[in-house]
Amino acid sequence: MPPPLRLLVFNDGYSAEAFSDISHPAIEFTCVPDGDRAQLLEMIPGYDAYLSTLRIRVDREVVDRASRLRLIVTPSTGTDHLDLPLLRERNITVLCNKDDREFLDQLTTTAELAFGLLLTCARRLPECFEASRAGRWERSGLAGSQLRGKTLGLIGVGRLGSMMARYGRAFWMRVLGCDPAVREFPEGVERVDLQALLRESDFVSLHVHLTELTRGMLGERELAAMKPGSCLINTSRGGLVDEEALVRHMQSGRIAAAGLDVIDGEWIGDKRGHPLIAYSRVNPRLCITPHVGGTSPEAVRLSVRHTFRKAVAFLGRETPAR
Repeated sequence: MPPPLRLLVFNDGYSAEAFSDISHPAIEFTCVPDGDRAQLLEMIPGYDAYLSTLRIRVDREVVDRASRLRLIVTPSTGTDHLDLPLLRERNITVLCNKDDREFLDQLTTTAELAFGLLLTCARRLPECFEASRAGRWERSGLAGSQLRGKTLGLIGVGRLGSMMARYGRAFWMRVLGCDPAVREFPEGVERVDLQALLRESDFVSLHVHLTELTRGMLGERELAAMKPGSCLINTSRGGLVDEEALVRHMQSGRIAAAGLDVIDGEWIGDKRGHPLIAYSRVNPRLCITPHVGGTSPEAVRLSVRHTFRKAVAFLGRETPAR
């Protein structure tokens, strides 16, 4: 009998309990909660497949050590943490969840966080928290704005954009959408081009994949075209936005607030000097969360189980239904 295939799982702080009831005699897996890059480099030579974490970039250094690796699966829709050209060159297959629409429809956490960031910016919640902790009851200076009657612009009207549209309409917002890849927009979403969306929206929310075509899609010109006093929400990928230009436009006041769950270069070690992180320390209207949009315990459990099953199927085995 051949030795079992070995699957390495870097599981972002969640234990193997998420898929411990999925087993197969021909597959052996090792779960490393909160693993770091040094651990990955040490362990990867002994494994045939790797269930990746977004926190660690799979680059040439990792791939050069992965002598047995034939498969990488990622429990995400994005793949910017993977060096795809190099992996293709080494004949290492990459599987992600981008096209698994039936499964992804169960996951609402990213859209929920996106709308939570929108509310946070609209109601200036970080400043309110700071004032109350200091004993200042300054209601008039921190009132924020009402969402009813405001315009929400969605760049990307796929799965997450459609969820955001429903949330916006529930708050009696006008909803605009820009997405050339979607033929039929959700009910209540007005189709416009990007310039009209930027010009008319009080809140602009990004819901597109990062590709070579979309990288930097909101650059100096696009940010300058946003409605004065508007707010930017980004829970997709940091590389979609020119971050230095965003800081400049927030300093000028043209963009009043931003709620971000992503920054460019998330895999760098010390992020304190990152331009957005640094600016957020002096401007509480720049609200940044550490890419937690899809990491609720419920969503992670579903994602790792789904991804584990995909790995097993690719490796030519059948996983018993549970």
